[in-house]
Amino acid sequence: MVLGVSADSPERQKKFKEKYGLPFTLLADAGRQVCKLYGVLKDKNLYGKITKGIERTTFLIGPEGNISRIFPKVKAQGHAEEVMAALK
Repeated sequence: MVLGVSADSPERQKKFKEKYGLPFTLLADAGRQVCKLYGVLKDKNLYGKITKGIERTTFLIGPEGNISRIFPKVKAQGHAEEVMAALK
């Protein structure tokens, strides 16, 4: 099962999912509670100003609910293949 989580509103997620034809569920974390639990809120430098932002990260979670692998600082290109290889 694949789930995507972001701090966007459900409305923005719906538009994003439709625009890119995503075949998986997107979950809204507007309060950033899941982001905090998974430790993906990081300091980011935006034009010299430090702000809190979400570091794009993939977590592989096994059937027992344990994290088996973490992919930090994800870039879209080639990432799906990298995850699929890790699942084999």
